[in-house]
Amino acid sequence: VSICKQEMLQKKKNAVLVDGVILNGPITDSKAGEKFVEEACKIIMEEIIRKADDITEKVCEWQAPETLKQILDLEMRDTGESHQKLLQLCQDVIQYSVKTSHPRFFNQLYAGIDYYSLVARFITEALNPSVYTYEVSPVFLLVEEAVIKKMIEFIGWEEGDGIFNPGGSVSNMYAMNLARYKFCPEIKEKGLSGLPRLVLFTSEECHYSMKKAASFLGIGTENVYFIKTDERGKMIPEELEKQVQRARKEGSAPFLVCATAGTTVLGAFDPLDKIADICEKHDLWLHVDASWGGSALISRKHCKLLHGIHRADSVAWNPHKMLLAGIQCCALLVKDNSGLLKKCYSAKAAYLFQQDKFYDVSYDTGDKSIQCSRRPDAFKFWLMWKALGTAGLEERVNRALALARYLVEEIKKREGFQLLLEPEYANVCFWYIPPSLRKMEDGPEFWQKLHQVAPVIKERMMKKGSMMLGYQPHQGKVNFFRQVVISPQVSREDMDFLLDEIELLAKDL
Repeated sequence: VSICKQEMLQKKKNAVLVDGVILNGPITDSKAGEKFVEEACKIIMEEIIRKADDITEKVCEWQAPETLKQILDLEMRDTGESHQKLLQLCQDVIQYSVKTSHPRFFNQLYAGIDYYSLVARFITEALNPSVYTYEVSPVFLLVEEAVIKKMIEFIGWEEGDGIFNPGGSVSNMYAMNLARYKFCPEIKEKGLSGLPRLVLFTSEECHYSMKKAASFLGIGTENVYFIKTDERGKMIPEELEKQVQRARKEGSAPFLVCATAGTTVLGAFDPLDKIADICEKHDLWLHVDASWGGSALISRKHCKLLHGIHRADSVAWNPHKMLLAGIQCCALLVKDNSGLLKKCYSAKAAYLFQQDKFYDVSYDTGDKSIQCSRRPDAFKFWLMWKALGTAGLEERVNRALALARYLVEEIKKREGFQLLLEPEYANVCFWYIPPSLRKMEDGPEFWQKLHQVAPVIKERMMKKGSMMLGYQPHQGKVNFFRQVVISPQVSREDMDFLLDEIELLAKDL
């Protein structure tokens, strides 16, 4: 026994030593840990929360990967770092991370900060719960039940079921698997062998998670029929009808149609009523990927975008996007209330889901999830909803879409800016044509040169740290900007700044 251990043994009366390890008392230094948490929370408060709406701060402090590796000192060592070094690391991580709560972060389909949701995340991170049984997660299971019930009301179903998942992609995969299980329940036990060639249909503007889900589930990406869209990015119902008939003639087995309510790039909403008519005619499961557009259901003014969604069999809806519930907060909602989710996913683990517990085991909802450990994601949405009320959530949606409309009108007034199309949601897609190209004849050379403009502007804004704005080519169109309004911290002044900054960054192009 070392001198150090001998001293520890002398200090501990009746100390027990097993395999050279002292077992008396905790191993953690609680006082040091509490002090670290307290000081780290001060840094979070000062550097993230208090600066969330400060437009004088940079959106990002850009560094190349190799430089950033050196700055952060990423190597893990045999001995732990000092208290001060760890606090400095916290400072560095914050400094060199993208500030998604900055009013001029427009890069993704999420942005901003909601203080109530943030506090809810602090609580759940500290409690570290897992939502599978009532005995270990009583509060959060009841919260999830209440939130799902309310979301179902907004869809327009009289009853239903649901589960929160780690992302809209997973929700879409759940729905695809659930639709397949409804079509052929024997697949759960017998697997893919002996099944007909299953075929599903989705818009050519759908989220890429549909291809991933088809691959993951063994359906195969070749069995995803992509339906043509109109000039606004909406699925054409007549094309869907043609493809369903084609699949049947080929001897395939159609089982699912996935419509999109709020496409990723253009923000398009498929005509749900007409698609539902086709699904009813051919007895197909209708899933609506409303991960992005679902939050419009909260707004009495804009809920018409999703007219017909009540006819869907399942819906994916991500409150972490437009409503700012914090990543990740994603629900799959199912019209069926006969326990289909549980029948599809249940594995009846005897060590978790004992049927002879002393309470109502119907609250042990974990067996309808493909996960075991599961985060209490509904809680942050619930606390935020309690704080703001439905009226407060509705105001967020209405204001975001009003700001998008303002930006569209400003784009129309400014020389060099050109809309791709009139948006119906918060996605504003446009080109910036620099002075050197404005008198150039429309043709292949013009579009080739314009294709190179957005990447240069993006590089300059990132290195300057003034804002973040996404760009992409799409369906034969050269690179254009996609600006998305979400955050309640965003103002009319930020819309003006965005256009001014693009002109400034591109003045020499």
